[in-house]
Amino acid sequence: TPTADTLIARQLREAIARYTGVHLIAFGSADAPADHARLDKAGFNPLPTVALQRQIGTEQGEETARFSVVRVPPGTMAEGRIQYCQQRTPQWRWQERWIHNANGARGLVAVIVCVADPREAAQRYSRFTSLLARVGADCWRIDSQRGALLFVTPDRLHRTLGVSAPALPWIAGYVLSCDSLNATRARLAAGG
Repeated sequence: TPTADTLIARQLREAIARYTGVHLIAFGSADAPADHARLDKAGFNPLPTVALQRQIGTEQGEETARFSVVRVPPGTMAEGRIQYCQQRTPQWRWQERWIHNANGARGLVAVIVCVADPREAAQRYSRFTSLLARVGADCWRIDSQRGALLFVTPDRLHRTLGVSAPALPWIAGYVLSCDSLNATRARLAAGG
């Protein structure tokens, strides 16, 4: 949620005016400068890498979480803010107490991107990620080490999940893994 009057906050407010939901896809990075150079070579004209930090509570007290973000200019990736993030202090971000949730969610399996032209979007993301885009029976997809990007048409999304796109392009949602679908279903039902 935007909390200040900055350029990025204004961009997010504009995105939220299009639809309520997910507006960012962050790819993990082991080397932000290398990702910046690769994106530049691929014609994405990345903005200068940003070193960010914030205070974060730990079981031992306050620590400083540090990370580097590689972004491209607004509009380069019409689906939202698509970026790379290198965690400089992963021990503070991935704390054991936050990894296990009562809802049973255990991991990100996929992000669903609803677009008018899945082939074009998949090929553009293929250049962005340096990962292979391939067409399947019902969508274009890119598989990464941590999950997949699924590129679908509004019609396919409606037929599969029964939802209509509020705008295009649309980061329609994400797929999570869980230990027990029945337990997760019961937890969600109990929460209304």
